[in-house]
Amino acid sequence: MNILDYMDEYEYEELAFYTDKAVGLRAIIAVHDTTLGPALGGARVWPFASEEDAVLDVLRLARAMTYKSSAAGLMVGGGKAVIIADAHKDKNEAMMRAFGRFTESLGGRYITTDDVGSDMRDMEYIRTQTKHVFGVPVHMGGSGDSTPPTGLGIYSGMRACAKEVFGTDSVKGKTVAIQGMGKVGYQLAKHLKLAGATIVAADIYADSVRRAREEFGAEIVDPEGIYDVECDVFAPCALGGILNSRTIPRLKCQIVAGGANNQLLEDADAERLAERGILYGPDFILNAGGVINLSLELTGYNADASREKVMSIYQTMERVIARAKSEGITTARAAEKIAEERIAAVKRVR
Repeated sequence: MNILDYMDEYEYEELAFYTDKAVGLRAIIAVHDTTLGPALGGARVWPFASEEDAVLDVLRLARAMTYKSSAAGLMVGGGKAVIIADAHKDKNEAMMRAFGRFTESLGGRYITTDDVGSDMRDMEYIRTQTKHVFGVPVHMGGSGDSTPPTGLGIYSGMRACAKEVFGTDSVKGKTVAIQGMGKVGYQLAKHLKLAGATIVAADIYADSVRRAREEFGAEIVDPEGIYDVECDVFAPCALGGILNSRTIPRLKCQIVAGGANNQLLEDADAERLAERGILYGPDFILNAGGVINLSLELTGYNADASREKVMSIYQTMERVIARAKSEGITTARAAEKIAEERIAAVKRVR
């Protein structure tokens, strides 16, 4: 991978590396675009197989955050961070404080928050070193845990997809296969259970599987077998790149609508889904609830305003579907065009 060529092609602004051997920190921050405001994106803690995997992931995630914030009408840009570590074994207070110093070194161009492998407690540690962190507890002036609004946003977007496919936005009696029962998958499952949906779930962690079975009555399948489940909706809520030439032919659903970032391994995968007659709810549209909630910290957090804005993901998804149908393009491309047009318009003003 030629990193600089990749950054040129997709118009990245910055890629920064940081190490602190004393605390085991090896981290990368990518700033994709700050046209609309400072780059906002979570800090993912994950034991990547290689540095190249980590770089590619942080770059793709940062770009997705730009599109997510733009399509949601927010006043923030796109960025992301990855910490190369196992959150279950390696993460500690000193490491997260050191990451806070890394964040501070970017001078406010990047605002961090929690993501896969990090949580609100980690944000408290980071806050000791920098003010450029969102998602700290309400008593510290923050918006608290961003996963409940993320789950609500996915559910709202899923309902818009259901209306298009089934003629009703109710998921009562529908079967939803959730890949990944972590923080976001769990929140989505809560809404689905209340709505009367049947849940099939898969996760690599035993505790997550047990909770899904006990709290939601979920049928549990092997992580690899989740692609073969006969369902109405397939909801990816784990890592990215899982929709590809190998997995798409195996899907037995009418809708893909989940919370994972960068679900499509490559652009052609959107076409593959469309060719199979599967409606795709673009990830950066549906999973914007968390960043919507966090972005309100810029002007003063209000829970009611956050919920109203998050639920408007339903209308955003309707716009995406209408655009795709009118122009004969995939929903993925329609969502990208909506985001790109807003950024281009603001750049002209600047």
